Amino acid sequence: MSSSQQAAGHADEIRRPEGASPMNAQPQSGVYRAMIAFLIPLILSNALQSVGQLVGTIVVGRWIGVDALAAISAFFPLFFLLVSFVIGIGSGSAILIGQAYGAGNMEKLKTIVGTTMTFTFLLGIVLAIVGGIFTEDILRLVGTPANIMDVTVHYARIMFWSLPVMFLYMVYTTFMRGTGDSKTPFYSLIVSTALNLAFLPVLIFGWLGLPKLGIYGAAYANVISTVITFVLLLWYTYWKKSPLRLDASVRRHLGMNKEMLKLLLRLGIPSSVSMILVSLSEIAVIVFVNRFGSNATAAYGSVNQVVSYVQMPAISLGMTVSVLAAQSIGAKQHGRLKEVIRAGIVLNYIIGIALMIPIYIFSKNILSWFITSPETLNIAHELLVITLWSYLIFGHVQIIAATMRASGVVLWPMIFSVISIWCVEVPVAYVLSYHTSLGIRGIWLGYPAAFIVSMILVYSYYWLSWKKKQITSLVQ
Repeated sequence: MSSSQQAAGHADEIRRPEGASPMNAQPQSGVYRAMIAFLIPLILSNALQSVGQLVGTIVVGRWIGVDALAAISAFFPLFFLLVSFVIGIGSGSAILIGQAYGAGNMEKLKTIVGTTMTFTFLLGIVLAIVGGIFTEDILRLVGTPANIMDVTVHYARIMFWSLPVMFLYMVYTTFMRGTGDSKTPFYSLIVSTALNLAFLPVLIFGWLGLPKLGIYGAAYANVISTVITFVLLLWYTYWKKSPLRLDASVRRHLGMNKEMLKLLLRLGIPSSVSMILVSLSEIAVIVFVNRFGSNATAAYGSVNQVVSYVQMPAISLGMTVSVLAAQSIGAKQHGRLKEVIRAGIVLNYIIGIALMIPIYIFSKNILSWFITSPETLNIAHELLVITLWSYLIFGHVQIIAATMRASGVVLWPMIFSVISIWCVEVPVAYVLSYHTSLGIRGIWLGYPAAFIVSMILVYSYYWLSWKKKQITSLVQ
């Protein structure tokens, strides 16, 4: 990789086609300015999504009960497993779109969009059918507590059948971010969240003469708001004449271009495998957690809500770095890569620490927003204290791995992820929880152990191999 010897934002500013996002529109703007301009709407999007989930969790946990919260928590790792493949494919398409956009190749960009949308829609249909049929069998395999089995099965099936449209919405917003537009996905999420929060009490409590659906109302609210938002998003991009609008030039690319699909899968499958193995590890963890009862399961779900606010900037920065790096590679402006990495790492620690301090200080107060049981609250508090700090390391790893993926190096980040999770996190969680006096605390210690090992592995490859590679665009 070339080292940058000039101030970011001069001759190596990213080119953009006419009508494109203004992320890099100002020739003298530096990498920090470009990164922050893209990052702020992205973080706000993730924050808004988490707020919507948090409100739903509060409603379910406090007004329906701990068992309902446990049902959602028990299903979440399984649902994440199902969407992991499309997240990986989306990350692969984002690399290609970023490079095509950076090079100004709109024809190639539309081919990527058409191939990805067709493939993910068909994938969503297959997973919806398989997941809907075998829901109960799968939930039994992961040890879902018997007292919440029936509720979890019903809730899960609603979510399974929503996968085709949900997948399309997910990849479409990924396309936008790949072109440097993080604002439109943010605006669409505002609409989605507002609709979800509006439908949530109406469907849960049976307002306005509608049936009282209880916990299932939360699932239906999510599905309905996603469908409406996706339709509005398609209309908006067409009205704004976005490069991604589904006009005739894009529709003729719907279908699967064989060469593009091969490239997409080559980039996407390792990321998907990594995501799936992460999901399977979470299923393994939830099996360990379930052994300690539904209070522990509810604690696990509630802490995931809080931790998501710390993961949020790390994941957002990883995506930001990936987009900027991919666009730089596509435009043959490799000198910016070093500055992109440095800016991402600095922002990871600044934002992460700023979020962690108040969470540590007010952890019990925050957790009590959606947990009423003292026993569950104490379990959740211990989990938070043990694991929260380690998400700074998680963020650091995300940034380095995102840069590698933007250049097309996807296999090694996957291997490192597999090693850190399945050779460290899961064994540590199992041994310390089953074979020591730590009990459930041993499960929580698996997370920081995995993050530390992952950082060692990623940085070893980064310095010993990746920096010496000749970086070229995948989209010609």
